[in-house]
Amino acid sequence: MPMRPLPDLAALSLAEIAQLMEEDRLPPVERWNPEHCGESGMTIARDGRWFHEGAPITRESMVRLFSTILRREPDGGYVLVTPVEKLSITVEDAPFVASEVRAEGEGSDSRLIFRLNTGELVLADAAHPLRFEKGPDGPLPYLVVRGGMDARIARPVYYELVDRALAREGQDPVPGVWSAGSFFPLDAA
Repeated sequence: MPMRPLPDLAALSLAEIAQLMEEDRLPPVERWNPEHCGESGMTIARDGRWFHEGAPITRESMVRLFSTILRREPDGGYVLVTPVEKLSITVEDAPFVASEVRAEGEGSDSRLIFRLNTGELVLADAAHPLRFEKGPDGPLPYLVVRGGMDARIARPVYYELVDRALAREGQDPVPGVWSAGSFFPLDAA
């Protein structure tokens, strides 16, 4: 069964985006506890590309499918899990990349919805906060996605957030952005 095409976020209202988010139900991987079967031979690169035994997985639908059964383990490792199988997967940084943002509203009434490289939509809020870590070349921005997994925010999306914060310069105690009633300072640790 083919996966539905990704919608154009710019053409959708927040209500339509909320409906799409509600419809995208993920498998209950947190309830599946099969025995560990070994290594998957798969890697998620820093830039969000997926590889199997060193070769890129070029079918977007396969990446989207695998991303729905990805889980972070208590020890910090990552696995692909089904009700009967659990295989380790290597993740170089974060398993997802936030490749697009849709912003609506101003100040504390703002809402920031991110599209991940897998097509998943995530609203930045108290349960899905933005955070900024100090990196060797500047801040490394992340969005908490689900189950202890993060999305690295792509550089162009980060610049959109910075522009949004600069537009509010002097209105907030520190530069940052609002989404769903939560404030996220743009300072790196």
